[in-house]
Amino acid sequence: MDGTAVVADALGRVNRVLHRAIEGVPAEVLNKQPMPGSNSMAWLAWHLCRVQDHHISDLLEAPQLWVAEGWHEKFGMAKDEGETGTGHSLGQMAAVKVDSAGLSLGYADAVYERAKHYLATVTPEGLDAEINEPQYFPLPTVGVRLVSIISDNTQHAGQVMYARGLVEGFGWMNV
Repeated sequence: MDGTAVVADALGRVNRVLHRAIEGVPAEVLNKQPMPGSNSMAWLAWHLCRVQDHHISDLLEAPQLWVAEGWHEKFGMAKDEGETGTGHSLGQMAAVKVDSAGLSLGYADAVYERAKHYLATVTPEGLDAEINEPQYFPLPTVGVRLVSIISDNTQHAGQVMYARGLVEGFGWMNV
């Protein structure tokens, strides 16, 4: 198995965890903050997808699906490719709401499918290609960026599962 296959498998697992965590969950539960000032499931799922969309689009040197496919409109948010949730204030975080799990999962599936298509084009040597981001030293490689996406997405998928347990009780996991 080559590196890109490992990355595709990891992102597929993230996608499946997200589906398991929020599929069929009512909007009021998805949008609920487990504690004041904490992230809702809706925000965590949105942020996970925004990071994946942002980074994969950068690697593709293509517009993000957030704008290109109108996901910003579906979420009722600004047409801003820089808006990924990183550095959100409590008010900005609380403002991210969904009307259904289907919205979050639709975006998750779209960014995952795009990632799979991208990964199918990357050669093992391509993983070592440096990304021109002079603010970092050493320059990150494509492989390093992909590991960063996996790390971020895995953490947030786990947080979605945990947040659901806080909101609904952990018995739902045994169903």
